[in-house]
Amino acid sequence: MSFLNSYIYYIGAFGLILIGLYIILVKHNLIKVIIGLGVLDTGVNLFLISVGYVNKGTAPIFSKPGIGSEHMVDAVPQALVLTAIVIGVAVLALALSLAIRLYQHYGTLNLRKVREQRW
Repeated sequence: MSFLNSYIYYIGAFGLILIGLYIILVKHNLIKVIIGLGVLDTGVNLFLISVGYVNKGTAPIFSKPGIGSEHMVDAVPQALVLTAIVIGVAVLALALSLAIRLYQHYGTLNLRKVREQRW
């Protein structure tokens, strides 16, 4: 049980990454592929936060003078994830706008039917 408790965030992160990859590779509806991309992005963000997590740690800004660095949460993964969230939202917005244009042009969001058609 201790193994599961200590690695639960890694297991959840890799689970989300695998679910996102499965959706991206198997589904043929473009909206579902975009949702899979969002799930994959969330899994990567959870993994990055899990790397910097310290059990019963404190943020460096709230630390007391006597606390060593081994009891502080790493702030770099948090900053990376904050940036990744902003980039992920921009990528999803771009993908959804491209999906709208694709639907207007082809009349379908099925990627198999889109590949069969010609410009």
